[in-house]
Amino acid sequence: MKTYEEFCNLKRIDNDEIPYIQGFEYKGNVFYVEPTFHTQLLGMKQHHHDKFSLIISNILSLVEKNKKVVLVGDFENPYIEMDGFVYLEITDVTDPLLIFVEDKSRGSDYGD
Repeated sequence: MKTYEEFCNLKRIDNDEIPYIQGFEYKGNVFYVEPTFHTQLLGMKQHHHDKFSLIISNILSLVEKNKKVVLVGDFENPYIEMDGFVYLEITDVTDPLLIFVEDKSRGSDYGD
């Protein structure tokens, strides 16, 4: 399994029921990172490299606040469902920091 270097300083949690999702412990709190969220996080690193440490700090702050978190690509279709966990998308982390995801997947207004 790929190591998420952003969280390599944290204690890793292995869960045999969800081997494809990495879990971590931060100050006694638990969070899981779905692969889709991690891909989005790397996109933020590429586009907002100067603010990336702020994004990571906010993730850890949200984990500390909510105690049990799953970082998901899409909260309506999570890879896992865990009772008692808060589900957060990348925009839940970045929007409060006024760091916005650019949606370039929108179709063109140009007609045929």
